[in-house]
Amino acid sequence: MKKKIAIIGSGIAGLTLGNLLKKNPQISFKIYEREDGHIINEGYGIQLSVNCISILRDLDFDLIDKKKMYHPQKLNFFSISNDKICDLDLTKFNTNNNKYTTLRRSVLVEFLREKLFKENLKFNKDIKKISELKDKILINFSDNTNDLVDYLFVCDGIFSNTKKIIEKDSPSPKFSKAFAIRSIVKSSDVAEIDNHNISLFMGSKSHVVTYPINQKGELNVVCIIRSNQKSIIEPRNFLEKNIFNQSKKLKNLFENKLEVWPIYVNENLFKSHNKKIFYLGDSLHALLPSMAQGAAQSIEGAYELYSLLSKNIKNFEEIYYNKRFKKIKSINKRSKINYLIFHFSNNFFKKIRNFVLRKIVKNEKFLKSYLGKIYN
Repeated sequence: MKKKIAIIGSGIAGLTLGNLLKKNPQISFKIYEREDGHIINEGYGIQLSVNCISILRDLDFDLIDKKKMYHPQKLNFFSISNDKICDLDLTKFNTNNNKYTTLRRSVLVEFLREKLFKENLKFNKDIKKISELKDKILINFSDNTNDLVDYLFVCDGIFSNTKKIIEKDSPSPKFSKAFAIRSIVKSSDVAEIDNHNISLFMGSKSHVVTYPINQKGELNVVCIIRSNQKSIIEPRNFLEKNIFNQSKKLKNLFENKLEVWPIYVNENLFKSHNKKIFYLGDSLHALLPSMAQGAAQSIEGAYELYSLLSKNIKNFEEIYYNKRFKKIKSINKRSKINYLIFHFSNNFFKKIRNFVLRKIVKNEKFLKSYLGKIYN
């Protein structure tokens, strides 16, 4: 008998999982999305390390127009004043077929959507109630429709509405006391920036990252700034106070449209009391962005769930969560370390950091341990 599955959320995690499940004829599924899905916001860039590219390649990722993506080869480390410290060779982690990749998030989302059948995607579906019925999960929607499924996979984001309905005692996301400001610029407008690679500018309580997202000369720009403010009303004034006062050289990175949002994290990893309900993506974990693993871990988590489900392993929820928690804790630890060293204010600590960085980017043993365990 076919297993019936409901996926809540049509982001990268939900769409990847749907595309994987489509390969198994013993599984039927639907993806339910609260929002209207007819318009895909063009959005900003994402980085995909090699740990998830092989998964996407099994879903015909190679068919995406090559002009819509980029393969940076280096991560450049700079001071906030644009003085280069050193660089890391990202190709060390590549294979012949799987390369570190950057692109717009919307390009990946659109690609994954188009590979699904229309009957698999249901938009404007707001969940009203979720309950157990015998050995199954009953989902009631606000439009008076319902679905009875064997498994429920929840991947509707860090502020998961579904998790709030299911889990009355789940921990709330925690504000990290930091904000992200994003923009897209033309590389021709910022000629002093390396438009072929990732560049990281480290400042006091802040850092800025730029990287190419396609072959059209577009660069994604993201700035992370620590602040105790509850909201940012005027992003340019905020940048002036926290970035441009450290370096006027980066000002032209932020001449275009800006989007600001507070950074929240899930400090406590949480699994459902119901063995038929699984969390993945940001519904399970939301990390500091200093390892650039958000999208990659959503894809990895989807693959792990699919693999366990397809193998008909009993009590696979324990295997799934144990593996996920171990990987996420490892990434979270590294993210916090990066976050700390990127934001040094003390000049003495900066000098030590820069000296150490020059050494470790050439240390194969360290790189294999610190990054290889994440990327592979």
